[in-house]
Amino acid sequence: MDTKIYSMPKGMHAIPGHLLDLRSDSEVDHDLLHPKPVTDEKNVWFFWHSGFQNMHPYTQRNIRAWHRRFSPQGWVIRVMDRLPSSPLNVANFLDIADPGTFPRAFVDGTIGGDYAPQHNSDLVRWPLLLKYGGVYADVGLMQLGDLDRMWSETVGNPDSPFDVLSYNMGGVDERSLTNYFLASGRDNPLFARCHKLFLELWAADDGKASTEGMHSSPLLRGVPLLGQTLSFEENGKKYGPEEASRMLSDYITQGQVMSMVMGLIDAEGGWDGPRYCAERVYAIEYMVGSQLINEMTAWDGTKAFRLMSLSLAKDGEAESSEQEEARKIVEACLQKSFGFKLAHGIILRMLGATLGSLWRKHDGSDNVQGTYAHWLRHGTMYWNQDGIPPRMDFQVVEPFKRGPLLREK
Repeated sequence: MDTKIYSMPKGMHAIPGHLLDLRSDSEVDHDLLHPKPVTDEKNVWFFWHSGFQNMHPYTQRNIRAWHRRFSPQGWVIRVMDRLPSSPLNVANFLDIADPGTFPRAFVDGTIGGDYAPQHNSDLVRWPLLLKYGGVYADVGLMQLGDLDRMWSETVGNPDSPFDVLSYNMGGVDERSLTNYFLASGRDNPLFARCHKLFLELWAADDGKASTEGMHSSPLLRGVPLLGQTLSFEENGKKYGPEEASRMLSDYITQGQVMSMVMGLIDAEGGWDGPRYCAERVYAIEYMVGSQLINEMTAWDGTKAFRLMSLSLAKDGEAESSEQEEARKIVEACLQKSFGFKLAHGIILRMLGATLGSLWRKHDGSDNVQGTYAHWLRHGTMYWNQDGIPPRMDFQVVEPFKRGPLLREK
């Protein structure tokens, strides 16, 4: 592959060859399907219900890039699944019959609703981190920044005050961590309480089969609903901001749970969430940190796909206006972003096609040599940023709730 056509943006450096796994895809895939046993906290966990081999090709490329770049530094990348004969079946790593780990619907395989695969993946994140430690990431997350350095300077450093690493939506006074990238050591006290509350929500009404209606639980009272300015039309029906907000908040109940625990003071349980966040959470601003393509294209997925599919201007050719726009997007992502989250799920209903959904529809379009998409992919594997993203300056804020975690009032 001739990659000399791509220029490396300022503020980056090439990763030395000995720190990359440049073997063939088939050899990398063999390692992904037969990972090493867990020996420490340098784990990157993913989940795809039907396994890595049945993932969409563009997300397989995401996972391979994580492996190629970080496995030489001691990270083990694992794609958990629920295939009966798979060595990566969640049941081989967690006790799926334990009601303190999973709700009944997960154990029985009866999680339903429009987003059952997403909710299954939500339920494995905290148990894996609590038992083993490391990073949980969505398969649609492209890693751009230096994960190993970030880990070594925060969660993985016993002299660091920081126990948790994630992205935070909104301003510095808002507590809204994203669930598509979570990192911690084993038995983290924030995530332990989050998981306990999450299980309680699933246990309501003699056991839930989906997250529908969870936004209205008294246990989440005080947490602002998500996306309160969104509205959309679907099949001739209009959904106003109030209904759209409820739908989005149910879809990302896991995020609502984190917000509550971060905003909880539970004297009986020895927990001060606002102070913990101010002192122990390393939060990266999520828009620049993980959504920059969307921000720079005004969340127009069709436009993002068109720009990323363009070929770079050849030597001696003038850039078109769209080529210039695409170049600025790629350079900004590689220089400033810690990752890029390809959006799927409920966001497709609310905003229409996304870059991720169009890469899925047009198989291979993310991997055409000489395009801006391929330049971005090249950068995620061969280059590293000179620094790490700054932490949002969290201060102690007013709590959402004072009282026991699982008491309504």
